[in-house]
Amino acid sequence: MKHVVSDVKSEKLTRELKDLETQGDDGLKDRWRGLYGTQPPKNIHRSLLIAAVAHRMQENALGALKSSVRRHLMQAANNPATSRPSTDRLSLRPRTGTVLVRDWGGVTHQAQVLEDGILFRSKRYKSLSEVARVITGSRWSGPLFFGLKSAREQNHGTR
Repeated sequence: MKHVVSDVKSEKLTRELKDLETQGDDGLKDRWRGLYGTQPPKNIHRSLLIAAVAHRMQENALGALKSSVRRHLMQAANNPATSRPSTDRLSLRPRTGTVLVRDWGGVTHQAQVLEDGILFRSKRYKSLSEVARVITGSRWSGPLFFGLKSAREQNHGTR
């Protein structure tokens, strides 16, 4: 399921997410009830309440995880030692239409994955690394910059 978010909706969501930190506990609990349709847990820590509300807001705006990803996460949570996915199913190349978002220098940058490249600021680039270079002014691994690969994986050459 593809979700393209307009700049206006994206800015509104970003503002609303930032505003969660300044909301009072009662306001956050009201948001929970509106988003989840249930009462929040009685002794939930404020940071967890903010994270859960923010997660649901993003899910509503951008779409939820695919069921296969959710299933894998549940398997990992239940049995972390044996839940490593096979490498043939992993890819650093996101699907066409995916919008990657990265905050850098106080600015939120969005890059859309195309069939044959990356669209960033209405210009087509060959790779994520080119886009990362435009944003930062220095050489970066595009997958690392956009969070598709961890620094540990980058340094050790593992997936």
